Amino acid sequence: MTLAPMTPLAAMPSPSTAVWQLGPVPIRAYALCIILGIVVACVVTEYRLRRRGVAPGAVLDIAVWAVPAGIIGARIYHVITSPEKYFGAGGEPIKALYIWEGGLGIWGAVAGGAVGAWLAARQLGIPFTVIADALAPGLPLAQAVGRLGNWFNNELYGGRTTLPWGLEVHVMDPDNPGHALRDDAGNPVLQPGLYHPAFLYEALWNVGVAALVLYLDRKLRLGRGRAFALYVMGYTAGRFWIELMRTDEANLILGVRLNVWTAVLVFLGALAYFVRVRGPREYLVPVGEPAVAPTPSGDVSQVDLSAREAAARPAPPEGYRVVTEEQFDAYRKTGVLPPVEPAAGDDRPETPDDDATTAVADDTTTADADAADRTDADGTDADPERTDAERTNAGRADAAARPTDRDS
Repeated sequence: MTLAPMTPLAAMPSPSTAVWQLGPVPIRAYALCIILGIVVACVVTEYRLRRRGVAPGAVLDIAVWAVPAGIIGARIYHVITSPEKYFGAGGEPIKALYIWEGGLGIWGAVAGGAVGAWLAARQLGIPFTVIADALAPGLPLAQAVGRLGNWFNNELYGGRTTLPWGLEVHVMDPDNPGHALRDDAGNPVLQPGLYHPAFLYEALWNVGVAALVLYLDRKLRLGRGRAFALYVMGYTAGRFWIELMRTDEANLILGVRLNVWTAVLVFLGALAYFVRVRGPREYLVPVGEPAVAPTPSGDVSQVDLSAREAAARPAPPEGYRVVTEEQFDAYRKTGVLPPVEPAAGDDRPETPDDDATTAVADDTTTADADAADRTDADGTDADPERTDAERTNAGRADAAARPTDRDS
């Protein structure tokens, strides 16, 4: 009896082209996926920041800092962990700047983006942990979208498989980046067999991480950066087993891929932060009410409606302060800012006239003591040789000089 060959009944195709020319400008699928992922992250983060009390549009100010810093960090991590491609024998150092040829490390992207977001937080007066928690579900969604770029590039796949979702992988043309190698008949050349779509596994895992963060954040009211730590733990747990499936070249430490070790260390750091840090979720109110220009009066026909609408729009606040959820809800309903809490350890009531009252009391006590020094026990002046005019002038001089002496 002859056994039929194990031929898969279905397969997942891969694109044979990842770059299109728009005149002289190359349009790269990987770059489009990264941009779309950034848009997704910004939309989710903007929504969550508003629910914490941040003014509309703040996410764009954050992205201006975080996105370039994230790209730089991603490239630096790639170059550091794969230096032989650029500085080894036959390497070209200038190509370390060629990010369009691929080579971005997610670890460096998160680290660099965090630095950029921190700088933006200082500019906007927003606590950095509020930004991190707002970004927590949006970032894995952005990564899921970005992984589709690996599909276009025919990269990030695992070992051979006969599963129905096995991936067809093209042999890419080294002399024509972004295009599959073609045979004499013009057909794209495929690698033999099917492969695990590791990029798809990671994309689906990231969507699950985003759902987990949203669920636990809503249930546990996470704050102080703990939602972001939860995302880091979820992502690195998946990256650990997915990285073990990959068959592309990578630097090894003790026979294990470098990114596996990185995933373990980052997971432990995030776990320690999540366990040790406690505290309620932070909500923000502006420092002072945003100024709104008064409505102009006069003939309606002479009013510039566009200028009036722009002038009535509240300006972004100079900064924010953290309040409780109850105070934030009351502020949203009434528009009245909650009172400023006294500094820790300061139990004195807020009475601005206390210093003045104390000063008057001290001056009165000093004046009485000086008068007592100049009188006898029977109430007569201790210096009988002074005239009445001298006593009066001396009293006036003492009264005028004593407050000045106390302030010096």
